Amino acid sequence: MASQLPIHPSTMDLFQFDCKKWFDDLHSVYLSIKIATSQFIELGLSHMNRFPFIVTIVDAMISLYYRSCGLSPCTVDLDDHTTMHYWTANHRQFNKPVLVLIHGYGSTSTWQFIRQVGQLSESFNLHIPDLLFFGKSYSKQSDRTVEFQAACVGQGLKRLGVERFSVYALSYGGWVGYQMAHIYPEMVEKLVIVGSGIGFTEAQKREHQMGRKWTDMLCPEKPDDMRFLTAITIYKYTISKWVPDFFLREFLIVMFKNYKKERLELVEYLLAKKADSDLPILTQETLLIWGDKDNIFPPCLGHQLQRHLGPKSKLKIIKDTGHAANVESPHLLNDLIKSFVLGSPKLDV
Repeated sequence: MASQLPIHPSTMDLFQFDCKKWFDDLHSVYLSIKIATSQFIELGLSHMNRFPFIVTIVDAMISLYYRSCGLSPCTVDLDDHTTMHYWTANHRQFNKPVLVLIHGYGSTSTWQFIRQVGQLSESFNLHIPDLLFFGKSYSKQSDRTVEFQAACVGQGLKRLGVERFSVYALSYGGWVGYQMAHIYPEMVEKLVIVGSGIGFTEAQKREHQMGRKWTDMLCPEKPDDMRFLTAITIYKYTISKWVPDFFLREFLIVMFKNYKKERLELVEYLLAKKADSDLPILTQETLLIWGDKDNIFPPCLGHQLQRHLGPKSKLKIIKDTGHAANVESPHLLNDLIKSFVLGSPKLDV
């Protein structure tokens, strides 16, 4: 009986077998990595909904930029109830005058002056406060008047050793800057006001409807509120169309999560405040700047305020610019400020 030889798989059979097993293992690893990656991304996105990573990073980068412009943050305790936060010049250069920048509603000072601070820091020793209930400035006091805001900014500057300065103030900050010039005439040398509602009469308030409540517009809660606000304040750019919702949600968390109640009260005070029938006439030279497309505070308010202030005031209208002149026309705005404060004949102000 013939013996039967043992059967061994051929080399090709071994290759086919190993190749198939290798492919199955690789496919299994791929699926595991894909599932793990999906879970990681899903987890990351869920955390992003709770913590505003992107806006926090951008905010930190803006702070670094301010530091590169020779500014540092500092906090001043006025008393046991009130704390003011400032960005101030690291080293005062005595060949440069002091300029105080006062922001409006919408965000903190660093975001509002980001397109101006670099150029202005070359000509001035800058001091930039966060108004009460913006950024890191706060108070336990119940006073929500612009007079209180002005007094706190002025007291903080005194604590910092700043005795003489000019003021450049935006929008809501214009009310504060105006009161500072009135309360501290010995400190404020010149005043620049950009697009503010100072002198708004009761009739003008009734006629000037924005399509939404002022409280909803100035204290937004949803991305749609932010889109509406940017659409009516900015004329040149359609920022509201290309900024994604997740960024706006993060922005709202970072800028509006703190002191929401207090900010609403600031707006309500302005709305309830009667027209300034006894609005003081300032002794300082004052430059008023308005965008000709300002839908928040129309240019007619600038003309009205200029008539009230008289010959020591001037009005400059910037063409094709809305309420946010600091965003739309920062370089022209800087030139106007420097020309006026420094007394330079560069521009016809």
